[in-house]
Amino acid sequence: MTNPTTDWALEADGLVKVFGANRAVDGVDLQVRTGTVYGVLGPNGAGKTTTINMLATLLRPDGGTGRVFGHDVVREPHVVRQLIGVTGQFASVDETLSATENLMIFSRLLGLSRSRAKAKSADLLERFGLSEAAKRPLKDFSGGMRRRLDLAASLIAQPPLIFLDEPTTGLDPRTRGQMWDTIRELVRTGSTVLLTTQYLDEADQLADRIAVIDRGRVAAEGTADELKASVGTSSLQLRLQDAADTEDALRAVEQVLGVRGTLSPEASRITAPMADPDRVADLLITLREAGIHLSEMSVQKPTLDEVFLTITGHAAEGDEPEPASAAQKEEVRA
Repeated sequence: MTNPTTDWALEADGLVKVFGANRAVDGVDLQVRTGTVYGVLGPNGAGKTTTINMLATLLRPDGGTGRVFGHDVVREPHVVRQLIGVTGQFASVDETLSATENLMIFSRLLGLSRSRAKAKSADLLERFGLSEAAKRPLKDFSGGMRRRLDLAASLIAQPPLIFLDEPTTGLDPRTRGQMWDTIRELVRTGSTVLLTTQYLDEADQLADRIAVIDRGRVAAEGTADELKASVGTSSLQLRLQDAADTEDALRAVEQVLGVRGTLSPEASRITAPMADPDRVADLLITLREAGIHLSEMSVQKPTLDEVFLTITGHAAEGDEPEPASAAQKEEVRA
């Protein structure tokens, strides 16, 4: 299936989902541009998975609307399902079967002929580095191999929009890096990816735009740089060769940059807000003329960790998982 020609792969307006007394999603708005990676960032329990399930037609919204390439997720679920692939937090593959057998079953269920299913399975196994293990039962696979196979299964129909719900949770750093490369390749070959994660560096590395979700609401949205800029400017860090120059260096920082520098516990390092990068060159000239020598200089941008802490008032990890009530489980099965 080819990628539909529209600027927006996904739109959500005021999405709401309630489970008993728990308002798991409380008016989420999202716009995902075609051909991009869109990161949905938040801790466990923030409402990320519930939002994904509504947009993927697995849960019916209690309020608001969702559209995939212009198709309403409630009124046109069958059309939407042809346009998406979903990889959830838990593998949907059968551990008693081999990788090839799993992909063959998924391919046949999607209507591929036996010959096309065989060719597609072989291609995906090669693409995800699983060819050598293709005949082994999945119970002998590592966690990273299972995640790659689960992602491969979601790509059999080559969907233009792919939902990846915390795809790297529990993976070792090497396998996590391989998954990042795979996600970048998906976008290069024409897909749009909506990625949920609680890993701040993952969103920073992959996402063109990021929505920070907390307690069922979008707390902030923008590019990584925009979000970082929203919590403050970059900081200039200077390490002096001679700690005896510290007072003179602090005075120079205040005179030239117009801000007060702070002294780190290690007495030879000064940190100062850098509101005007053009004036840093003037500061370096001033220090040199004063005979103050630097052993190190660096510019530190705010991190997404600082963004999340500032926006939500708490760290990005450590919340309780989203509750899976009996009503929620029943609705997903339905």
